[in-house]
Formats: sequence, C-alpha cells, structure tokens
Amino acid sequence: MSTAVKKPAATRGATQKKSGLRVLEAGETLFKEKDLANSLYIIQKGQLRLFRPKGDGFVELAVLRAGEVLGEMAFFDDDGSGGRRSCSAEALVKTEIIEISFVAFSKTLGTLNPWFKTIVTTLAKRLNRANGRIKEIESNSLGYDAGGGKSYRFIKDNELLKILCTLYLVYNAHGEKDPKGAHLINKRMLQLYTKDIYNIMEVKFEAIMHILTSLNLLEIRNDQEGLPSIFALKEIDYLKSLFTFYNTEKFLADDKKLSISTKSKIFLEEIYFAIERERVEVEEPETKNPTPFKIVNVSEIVADFKNRNMNIGIDNLEDAQDAGIVGEAYLLDAENVKLEVDPGKLSKLLPIIRFMDLFQKLNKEKREK
Repeated sequence: MSTAVKKPAATRGATQKKSGLRVLEAGETLFKEKDLANSLYIIQKGQLRLFRPKGDGFVELAVLRAGEVLGEMAFFDDDGSGGRRSCSAEALVKTEIIEISFVAFSKTLGTLNPWFKTIVTTLAKRLNRANGRIKEIESNSLGYDAGGGKSYRFIKDNELLKILCTLYLVYNAHGEKDPKGAHLINKRMLQLYTKDIYNIMEVKFEAIMHILTSLNLLEIRNDQEGLPSIFALKEIDYLKSLFTFYNTEKFLADDKKLSISTKSKIFLEEIYFAIERERVEVEEPETKNPTPFKIVNVSEIVADFKNRNMNIGIDNLEDAQDAGIVGEAYLLDAENVKLEVDPGKLSKLLPIIRFMDLFQKLNKEKREK
C-alpha cells in the first residue's frame, strides 16, 4: 500500500526553481521574510544570518554554518500562509549553498517509508513552535541613546561586556595552546558557555568573533572532519584589555569617553606603522619638563593622503588630541609637518580604537539597513 506525500503549500501555484549550487557574496540576500518559498538550502561553505525586521532595526535569530539546513519550514507550512518565509536570510561572508526545490524534495520524500515522513513532519512542527521565542528576545533589540530615547542597538554595551568576559574566561580556562602560542577552543565548548550557560544570542556572538577575525586576532580552522569548528585566538590578553576598557568607559560621562573618528583612526594607524618601520623622523621635544610626547615628522603621511585623494589631514586629529594621543602640530611650511605624538599611548590605544571603529560600524550598519 503506497502513501501519497501531501503537496507542500509552497508548491501550490508557485513557479518551481531547479536544484543546484548557488554562490552568495557577503551581504547578499538569499530570501526575505514573507517571500514565497519553493526551495530549501544546505550550506556547503560560509555563513548565513537569519533575522526579522523589528521597528527601525532587526531581531537577530541565528547564524548558520556549513552542513546546516534552512528554508525547510515552508515545505511543511499548514498555517494558511501559503508557504511564505518566516524570516530573512543573508550571507555574512561569501557562501556556497545547495538549493533543493520543493518539487524534488517532495519526490524524494515520497519514495521513503511512511513512518519516516511522520517523524520529519512532527519535528518540523515542533521547530515551528519554537518561533515563539522571537517574542522573548525582541526586548533585547532596543537600546537607549544619550538623550534617553529608544534607538536600535544590535549589540548594547552591556552585551558586549558579557561576550568579551565570557570569551576571556573560556579561553583562559579551556584553551589549548598551539606551537605559535594561539589558544584553541572547539566551537562546541564556546557554545556551551555562550549559548547554553550565559544565554548569549549566537548571531551577536558571531558578529564579535567576525570583528576579531577582521582584526587578524582570531582564526577559524577546520577540525579533523574538515568543518570550521576550531577558533584560534592569537592574543588572549587583548580580550582582557577590551573588557577593562569598555567596563571603565561605562562609568564615564559621555564627554569623557574615548571617541575617535574613522579618519582619525586611519591617520593614527599610518603614524604607528611609520614609527614601527622607522620610516619617519622621531625627535625629542625641546623642553626641560619630562613629557611622553615625541616629535614625529608626518609630512610624507599627509602627502600620501593627498596623492590618494583621501580627505584626511591634521584637523582630523582633534579627537586624538583630546584623548592625549597626539599634541600640537607644527606647520613649518606647506610640505613640512611635524606632530607631537605619545608613542606609548598610541601603541596601547590603537588596538582598542580599531575594535571600537568596527563595533560602531556594525551597530550603524544594522540600524540603517
């Protein structure tokens, strides 16, 4: 006796796509919430974020990696929505996926024993009920601006502190060092603490890990099965420095907090690299009073910005001056510029400034998207 497989809601009256390999670039949308669904997907390589619009921002749901499946819920949709997507999906990095049309999936399912379809359908319904969790996490999607009004914050400062502290403690307690001194942690161990114990949203945790990867402080390596599940942290003390910094900033008035613009950060980076590579003249200031400042010739840096049509100049260092990283500038002539620089403070704060810049851009991107 054969048992017919019910035609999924998404296939009724919908144009069917063909199955096959698809490649998404970083930031490319796979599908949007309420789109008509006619395929499910298996991630071969890369990462996808699942999210739903909420007011001016988004409710982040999950991050999926290689080997995981998405889009399958619409196949079993019986709620009258016509097989619509329950959320949106977007590539975080360049991602390869296998697309399987619902027609092809239905034919395959129809060849299996009836009890197998019963199990799959039951699991799908249970997962569908889990969407109710969205209501529980919506309150975490709004932060408050300096004026006390509501504004969307993808990751609030207290959430960032929680993530940084958890990462430092887990790597310090469970990390295994490789020959180069990097601390290695398996993804499952991190998930145990971040997700199961401390209830940190996975998509926010992944965003911070992506920033650390962008700064070349974290490397994701493949395990013995070829899956990207080993997280290698190159500088564990950097996490401690970040946590200490943000924890200190939390108690400062807004006008006392470190605030460095992107242009200022770029200028400071060039000064730091030039000093490290001994490409600039560094002189002692002509004063009898002890001072941490050195006189640095930044003429070549300023000229390079001009040649590259980058609108960056000494005026962009005003915030760095307020922070005590740089001092006075001396314009000897149109092509000769010298600047007071505190090399020690620059070296200490630049890694934090880089993280701050990416963190601020992350929140801005999520708010404006």
